[in-house]
Amino acid sequence: MKVSIIIPVLNEAEHIVDTLTSLSAFRHQGHEVIVVDGGSTDVTIAQAESLADKVLHSDRGRAIQMNTGIEAATGDVMLFLHADTRLPDDALNAITQTIAEGHFWGRFDVRLSGQQLMLRIIERMMNLRSCVTGIATGDQAIFISRECLDIVGQYSELPLMEDIDFSKRLREVDWPACLKNAVITSSRRWEDRGVWKTVLLMWRLRLLYFFGVPAEKLARQYQ
Repeated sequence: MKVSIIIPVLNEAEHIVDTLTSLSAFRHQGHEVIVVDGGSTDVTIAQAESLADKVLHSDRGRAIQMNTGIEAATGDVMLFLHADTRLPDDALNAITQTIAEGHFWGRFDVRLSGQQLMLRIIERMMNLRSCVTGIATGDQAIFISRECLDIVGQYSELPLMEDIDFSKRLREVDWPACLKNAVITSSRRWEDRGVWKTVLLMWRLRLLYFFGVPAEKLARQYQ
């Protein structure tokens, strides 16, 4: 079973080399790594070219970029990975075993890279919420079988909440497999904006989205 790892990027020179280097063992096992750039103005593309199977260009927007990666992918399973997120060493074995057992899609638990105690609480809340609601976020490295993708279609090209929308559609087909071996994702978003400020912002945006506020309006608030 072949896994296509799809990584949307935009000015990720700080992280992309380490991320792609960590995936080299998976490439040697026959899986593929696809980087989709949304218009970087730094050296992201140059750094990625020798470390990925495909480096593609698309319009800016995470959903648009991931759909571009889907169209180029040759794997039986798609894994959507943020450029600042590291997979555990056994990630692809866990994914292929999960799909072989009959699951259509899933996600990993997440661990944030920072050392603040509050970050430990946040990651536990994220993982628990995801298990209870069946909704996954991009930080959790969502994976999906090609069979399921054929049923639900690609990402809706929203400027924000594309992972929430995608999860809701996937959940109608199958409840996600929640893998406990955690991915490690950068805590820079929380640290740069302030932990509490970021938590309150995300809660507010998700609540507004739940009540039908358009993703375009929420994206402006997020930015």
